[in-house]
Amino acid sequence: MCNILLSIHPQFVEKIFNGEKRYEFRKIKTKRNPKKILIYSTSPISRVVGEADIENILIDTPDKIWEKTSFYSGIDEKFFQKYYKNKEQAVAYQLKNIVVYNKPKKLKEFGLHTAPQSFVYVQ
Repeated sequence: MCNILLSIHPQFVEKIFNGEKRYEFRKIKTKRNPKKILIYSTSPISRVVGEADIENILIDTPDKIWEKTSFYSGIDEKFFQKYYKNKEQAVAYQLKNIVVYNKPKKLKEFGLHTAPQSFVYVQ
């Protein structure tokens, strides 16, 4: 079982924490099947602020993923379409059991020195 640490912009982290965003979208799927996402909120927060279990990993065309996830996407369709422009595949990590850390953690607590561009496997 593995976990991944994802870099996510603060406005989307807030939507994950308030339940408005139940899917985290990526352009490619990880090679391993992670069980949990550690949420790294990018600048100006620059801390690991919480975590979520992965309920399901949806992989399909962008249009089909939007059909399945739009209600709890936390983004509008225009943003979604721009993100997946010229892509044949979309990946959506369905999140559950979201935990907000009382005290955000530094990357070095996970053995990291810099934030990942997309994701990194962690213990």
